[in-house]
Amino acid sequence: MGRVLLIDDDPGVRYALSELLADRGHEAIVAASGSEALRKLEGIEVVVVDLSMPEMDGLEVLRRLREREQNLPAILLTAHGSERVAVEAMKAGAYDYLTKPFDNDELVLVIERAVETHGLRVANRLLAAEQAIGRRIVADAPPMRRLLDAVSRIATKDVTVLLRGETGTGKELIASLIHAQSARSKQPLVRFNCAAIPSELAEAELFGHAKGAFTGAQGARAGFFAQADGGTLVLDEVGEIPLALQAKLLRAIQEGEIQPVGSGKVEKVDVRIVASTNRDLEAEVKAGRFRQDLYFRLDVVELVVPSLRERREDVAKLALEFARLYGEKFGIPRVVLKPELLVALERADWPGNVRQLENTVARMIALATGPDIDLSAYATPMTTTVAAEESTLPPLDGSLSLKEQVEAYERGLIRRALEAVGGNQSEAARRLGVNRVTLIDKIHKYELG
Repeated sequence: MGRVLLIDDDPGVRYALSELLADRGHEAIVAASGSEALRKLEGIEVVVVDLSMPEMDGLEVLRRLREREQNLPAILLTAHGSERVAVEAMKAGAYDYLTKPFDNDELVLVIERAVETHGLRVANRLLAAEQAIGRRIVADAPPMRRLLDAVSRIATKDVTVLLRGETGTGKELIASLIHAQSARSKQPLVRFNCAAIPSELAEAELFGHAKGAFTGAQGARAGFFAQADGGTLVLDEVGEIPLALQAKLLRAIQEGEIQPVGSGKVEKVDVRIVASTNRDLEAEVKAGRFRQDLYFRLDVVELVVPSLRERREDVAKLALEFARLYGEKFGIPRVVLKPELLVALERADWPGNVRQLENTVARMIALATGPDIDLSAYATPMTTTVAAEESTLPPLDGSLSLKEQVEAYERGLIRRALEAVGGNQSEAARRLGVNRVTLIDKIHKYELG
């Protein structure tokens, strides 16, 4: 099945071709003009365009298309077939051309070959990116296929990208793919977790500092922007960055200039920004917690990473891939996930998304007594409910002090919160109503890390 964009100013032709493609199992997106078509390229695998159209003819559409989507196959339809038109079409980047009136079977065959060509191009780019990041990408579900297609199209264009998605969906992996498929792939990929650094240290971490800039600054240090010079800087959880620092971040992104803390010297940097967030930044802007101008600067191209609930087709394959990875890591040469276990994993809700699934598979393999893992291995650690948690609390028999019992209960609450969000400490802290530093202290105290 292919997603085909049909461009023709004749509504009768658009309808007839749409019906023809639908009958053959393809999805047709129609446009009455070239300008309309160029706004509908999202997720398209093949373009079919008529030569003779007002305002913008088919050859001009092809030229515009090549400027934006170099790897998208386009088929030209013309009632004036000639060698001259064919040569012009091929120069403009056409995959093929057909002369009207054409045979329906021939048109469908050419389209299906073009769909296959597009798929191979995407697969080759994905394979190269997988080799670059050292990890296999599982993306059979339509939302993920559309996302990866969008990634392959924007990666080569040096624009700022904002990745939205729930905690644990794999935004970090998508950021790595963007870098791996970009012209900056040979340069550094640097990550800065905006939620992991206390606000008073964030400026020095991002922009660096001079010797003696503050107590303990015994020497000058390059910040994350300088470390990423020429490459890509990933701002993880950018919604967490302190409001006081946002103006300086805006200047660094917009002007390509940074000023290390304690230094009077402005430095130029060439950095591509990929930002990620699980927050609604528009709501944060309205609430006064995020600068509107910074939001607009980050939101040049926005990509949404789907939750695991939206891509259940990928759950079993992801589980098998994690089983292979952790089997190798733990020295288990053969790991078999039983069919009933895979079915149970597919049916689960996974509020912590891919990260939670990965942690679950890793735990099952770590605790396994043999290579075959069945449903019992999944049910035991993953059916933790409030009632089950409470049943593990110490009995009120005087053997423990009140302080010890409160600590036991607190440990259970923190463990459940971390499991629910796939280990994301910032999200767990928000759900528990404490700041992240406090949560980290308690994780260390109760040995939950």
